[in-house]
Amino acid sequence: MSFFKRLKDKLMGNPAEEEKLDATDNEQESDHSEPDFKESNEPAAIETVDLKVSEQDVESPEMAIVKEVDVEAEPSPEIEEAQLDVQELAVVEDELLEEKKPSAWSITQKFKAGLEKTRNSFTSKVNDLVARYRKVDEDFFEELEDLLLQADVGFETVMELMDKLRYEVQRKNIKDTNGIQAVISEKLVEIYEQGEEDLIELTMQPDGELTVILFVGVNGVGKTTTIGKLAHRLKSQGKTVVLAAGDTFRAGAIDQLQVWGDRVGCEVIKQSEGSDPAAVMYDAIRAAKNRKADVLICDTAGRLQNKVNLMNELEKVHRVISREIPNAPHEVLLALDATTGQNALVQAQTFKEATNVTGIVLTKLDGTAKGGIVLAIRNKLHIPVKFVGLGEKMDDLQPFDAERYVYGLFADGLDKELQNNDENS
Repeated sequence: MSFFKRLKDKLMGNPAEEEKLDATDNEQESDHSEPDFKESNEPAAIETVDLKVSEQDVESPEMAIVKEVDVEAEPSPEIEEAQLDVQELAVVEDELLEEKKPSAWSITQKFKAGLEKTRNSFTSKVNDLVARYRKVDEDFFEELEDLLLQADVGFETVMELMDKLRYEVQRKNIKDTNGIQAVISEKLVEIYEQGEEDLIELTMQPDGELTVILFVGVNGVGKTTTIGKLAHRLKSQGKTVVLAAGDTFRAGAIDQLQVWGDRVGCEVIKQSEGSDPAAVMYDAIRAAKNRKADVLICDTAGRLQNKVNLMNELEKVHRVISREIPNAPHEVLLALDATTGQNALVQAQTFKEATNVTGIVLTKLDGTAKGGIVLAIRNKLHIPVKFVGLGEKMDDLQPFDAERYVYGLFADGLDKELQNNDENS
């Protein structure tokens, strides 16, 4: 399958069909928004029929539509039938809200929106470069190399990409810059995905067994917020989630995690501020087992001022967890702030030395123009990026996807290439 065909099938889905279905859903909602009450010859049995729609926090997994029918007297059979219609409609709406999953197209659009700053900065410069160079020569490659470095793609990654591009240009005998963005996109996807199979998905234990996910990262990168969003994601998949407030040293960290626990409907196991994080983990594991939870997500302190203390603390936490549950933690996720650029690489290296990091969660990707850091992290540290933060909403934490990421970088140019490819096929 060609790169264009694979890209379109995966990223686009069938947007036209999805829009058609959305329109149908809207029509159905409109049809049922005001239920029909049949006229009755009997005296009015109801003074008021009040339909109240209460929209709870739209980002909460407990989202529901509640309809209340106030009846002050014994209703007629026609009214009883209408009431049943309203109740059945509420049940159907609840089920639709619970079962509705984001489409491939909507997820692709999240990546496009989340990478807007990087795209506006990087792609506009690439477009200017393509406009200035009508043919692909060594001068073109040198300027493209500079642009990639400015986007924090990383030196090693850029050098590898340049070698692959030169080879591809020579192999295909590409003379001009028309369509070069598609070639760059394809090679970026190949570089990210090389040697990576089934590493993006979280390592989850079989049903009935507790999965332990340990979060690490320095203060201020959005670690606690990411924990809350991941808990929401897992709960929406039907998992029972417990949170462990292991960051006992940062002022307000426990309270912040409790707020997220309340928001997403997860129990938070905690002790007083300044207590031993390993003791919190021990209590949390026992509590999660007693409650037959599916997932335990553990927060940790993020102090880098004293690297030795950080390592000792994480080693102790890891030891306690693995003693209670063999082979746990099953995931060690490192939260990194994308806006810090190359500094994120330094943090990642430090935590990689302190504990066995199994995946990266890159936060605030929507807030930086240097989104190329994703490729630098993957290629230099050989740690997969498992999730990216693409916005402030609860569902803006998305599993990382190399093709959607590259599409987000080159969306405007690739849309034209995909359209031209369709017309020529």
